[in-house]
Amino acid sequence: MAEEKVYLLTQDAYDTMKKELAHRTGPVRADIVQKIAKARAEGDLSENGGYQAAKDAQSKNEGRINELTVKLRDSKIITPPPAGEIGNGTLVTLEVGGVKGTYLVGSHDLSIATDEVIVSPQSPLGAAIFGHKTGESVKYQAPNGSTITAKILSAKPYQDGDEKK
Repeated sequence: MAEEKVYLLTQDAYDTMKKELAHRTGPVRADIVQKIAKARAEGDLSENGGYQAAKDAQSKNEGRINELTVKLRDSKIITPPPAGEIGNGTLVTLEVGGVKGTYLVGSHDLSIATDEVIVSPQSPLGAAIFGHKTGESVKYQAPNGSTITAKILSAKPYQDGDEKK
C-alpha cells in the first residue's frame, strides 16, 4: 500500500488553496459548463474547436480540483521555529559566494501563497541549513560536486506580508 504524503503548509498557503478550490468548484466550473453547452448547440462536435477547447479546460480544472482536494486533506499546518532557528516556515537570509539571498524554507506547495524563493529542506542547501542558527556557516555539496559555504545572516518565522513586492 502506498504511503500517503503529508503536505506541510503555512496557514496562509492553506487558506489560499481553500480559496482557489472554492473558486474552481464554483465560478470556474460553471463558466466551463456554459462554454461546453454553447459549443454543443453549434452542432457537429468532431470539428468544433470551441467544444474541444472547453473540454480541455474542463479536464485541467478538474485535475487541479483533485490536486487541491488531496493537498488540503493531507496537509499539516506548520509552526515555524523561533527567530534565529531554521526549520520549515523560516524566512532565511544567506550569503553564498558573496551573494546575499532570502529564501523561504519549506515545500514548493508554499509558493501558492508567497513570492519568496522556496528552498526545499530536501535540497542540498536546505538540508545543510535546516536546524542551524543565525550567525552559523554551513558547507554543502552542490550537484556539480563542488563544496559551497553558506553563511546564515538572519532567520525568522515567515509571516504573510514578508514577501518583497
